[in-house]
Amino acid sequence: MAETGTQTVSFKPLEKKAAGGGIGNLDLVMDVPLKVRAQLGATKIFIKDLLQLAQGSVIEFDKAAGEPLDVYVGDKLVARGEVVVVNEKFGVKLTDIVGAMTA
Repeated sequence: MAETGTQTVSFKPLEKKAAGGGIGNLDLVMDVPLKVRAQLGATKIFIKDLLQLAQGSVIEFDKAAGEPLDVYVGDKLVARGEVVVVNEKFGVKLTDIVGAMTA
């Protein structure tokens, strides 16, 4: 079989800050921006129905009133929460952090 020129490498796992105050390698990614979004609900709609939408049209989502919003970082569900208004802008008050095993 022909050699492909690839090698297997291993990396040290990311660590939190060292107990003695030293800088752990997790600090290297602390300033990386991530896209966070809150999803009120979702639905599927046919193109013909989409084209008939006009101002005042109502689209029904899969969540009932009062159910929590889903909060995603990238495409990963990380929390659930409720809508709040902060300085005349919408926000989300987190009510439940989703653990790695439940996501």
